[in-house]
Amino acid sequence: MANLLELQTREFQYDPDNLLDTLIHHLHFKNDAALSRALEVAPPVISKIRHRRLSVGASLLIRMHEISEYSIKDLRAFMGDRRTKFRISPQHFKPKPASAAPL
Repeated sequence: MANLLELQTREFQYDPDNLLDTLIHHLHFKNDAALSRALEVAPPVISKIRHRRLSVGASLLIRMHEISEYSIKDLRAFMGDRRTKFRISPQHFKPKPASAAPL
């Protein structure tokens, strides 16, 4: 029973390594460098994602979709992102306060 709970907990944790490894396997690449060339990003970007210093951004996710033909939903699932909705803070849509008129 403990093993099943441990597996489920691990399954829902953020793990971009799983996403990168899945893409490498699916596209028959040898390594991260080949993946970075296909994604048209510098190799340190992939390294930073693997070391959790950089998150997988929307533009990179779209590029992954374009080269792999996996859906965005599948790509997010590979890295453990199971959210069904994304919420944007209401502050993003508030107009900026008017500054004082120039003299």
